[in-house]
Amino acid sequence: MTPKTGETTVGFTFSGRLEPAGFIAFAEHRAARLSLGLDISACDNEHCRLTLSGPEALIDAFEMAASLGPYDSIVLDVTRFSPSKDTPEKAPS
Repeated sequence: MTPKTGETTVGFTFSGRLEPAGFIAFAEHRAARLSLGLDISACDNEHCRLTLSGPEALIDAFEMAASLGPYDSIVLDVTRFSPSKDTPEKAPS
């Protein structure tokens, strides 16, 4: 995924009690509504690792939305990382 000019690429790992199919559908829907590029690399009952590209403010909006929903998953922690470094960092509170 190559970001356009003025866009950034950010990786996330959402952790908690996740329903993978529901979380993936939710992530795809929210990314599409925000016109963000989305690449989901892994998703199971405890973690979902994905990469987004787009304007930083919209990526932040996605992070907030995914932290709160979907209704069948409980997100307990969010880790943000730079896909180029592939080193997770704790998201700022």
